[in-house]
Amino acid sequence: MRLLPARTAVLNYMDSVSEADVKQVMSALKSQYGSEKQFTEELFLEHLMSLECNGYLEQSGYDLDESGDLRIHYKITEDGKAAAEKYIAKEFRK
Repeated sequence: MRLLPARTAVLNYMDSVSEADVKQVMSALKSQYGSEKQFTEELFLEHLMSLECNGYLEQSGYDLDESGDLRIHYKITEDGKAAAEKYIAKEFRK
């Protein structure tokens, strides 16, 4: 099975939801990427922050999860939607 690069898969997922935090993204992508060594919360948070720095995502809020850890919510921007449409093959689009 062919897979998108992880960061591209994150953008693709974010284009299919109204907002998500890193744990929600990882949960959604676990069946495809969960067996990879790089499937870590630290790296997937880096993917989200990188997409934000490039203008494809923006923070939509934050709160504390049930363990008291900071949870940052992201949503896709119009530029992110355009990039997903332009660069992600239709076979991968959600």
